[in-house]
Amino acid sequence: MLKEFFSSRKYVIFTGIFIGVSAAYLQKLGNPANMGICVACMVRDIAGALGLHRAEVVQYIRPEIIGFVLGSLIAALVFKEFKPRAGSASLVRFVLGFLAMVGALVFLGCPWRTLLRLAGGDGNALFGLAGLIVGIWIGIFFIKSGYNLGRNQRTYSMVGWVMPVVMVGLLLLLIFQPQLPSGAVFFSNKGPGAQHAPIFIALIIALVIGFLAQRTRFCTVAAVRDVILIKDTYLLTGVVSLLLAALVSNLILKQFNPGFQGQPIAHTSQLWNFGGMVLAGLAFTLAGGCPGRQLFLSGEGDADAAIFVLGMVVGASFSHNFAAASSPKGPSLWGPASVIAGLAICLVIGFSMSNLGKKGMEDKK
Repeated sequence: MLKEFFSSRKYVIFTGIFIGVSAAYLQKLGNPANMGICVACMVRDIAGALGLHRAEVVQYIRPEIIGFVLGSLIAALVFKEFKPRAGSASLVRFVLGFLAMVGALVFLGCPWRTLLRLAGGDGNALFGLAGLIVGIWIGIFFIKSGYNLGRNQRTYSMVGWVMPVVMVGLLLLLIFQPQLPSGAVFFSNKGPGAQHAPIFIALIIALVIGFLAQRTRFCTVAAVRDVILIKDTYLLTGVVSLLLAALVSNLILKQFNPGFQGQPIAHTSQLWNFGGMVLAGLAFTLAGGCPGRQLFLSGEGDADAAIFVLGMVVGASFSHNFAAASSPKGPSLWGPASVIAGLAICLVIGFSMSNLGKKGMEDKK
């Protein structure tokens, strides 16, 4: 009965409401404006804190990411769903994680932040949302054509514990903040990286979100995919609840500022707001879920999802080290080219790992 309750539509709506309210509240407590929760941005900040990129304004070990994984782990253990597994095209998943992050950082946000930017009044996010839907739609075309990354297999228990242990290590680095001869761990003194809610409040909220999302299978990308593919609105009700809850919370907290110009951590280059999220949406769909969902899966023992997250970390580092990440001034030098190249790679992956590619090989034979 408890499992049935947690899988009900009411519960996924509650999960969306909790995420939306929490994001607005975390923003009030110190997280960057319109970025109470952004998985892509927060993973990028962690990469910076570890010295994988040197953009000084985005370096901080975000406890929200830690809490998502550990909260999911707790839920999986309680409900006996901790199942270590791996082996489903792991290298391809790494590449998809890399490319998804490139697209997200050209737009400046993940699917969650797309909704939160809208809830904060940022009209530029409309182009990002449109791009996300188009990217998911392209991914669905490949899914209908037989696209499949293959089945993963049960593996050693230790494999499933790797990501949670890594998160515990990051938490210790955040709490004690050691200063090594190299300068690590790095923490921003200004900019978005210096804006954060109190550590333990953010951690507790994220633990609850991780627990709830693991039970409901909450995923923004899957919500759109399921509506288009199988006309199922279960996940979509949770996503809409997130948007509305964040909007109402921002109105109450006086954090709603409608418009296009001067929005926090955003730019007005609408072509690349759209294009960046087309790439991100396509990569997330081909990988099987949004960045939040990948973290929740890694918490329940899915090593393939953990590989995707590692791809995001490397993608974030690449984006800042090689001038692909955007800034409030607009796309950087190599941002547009990175999006175009990323889309080409995703199309090759979708084509080659579907019946379209198999048919082409058979025709050649």
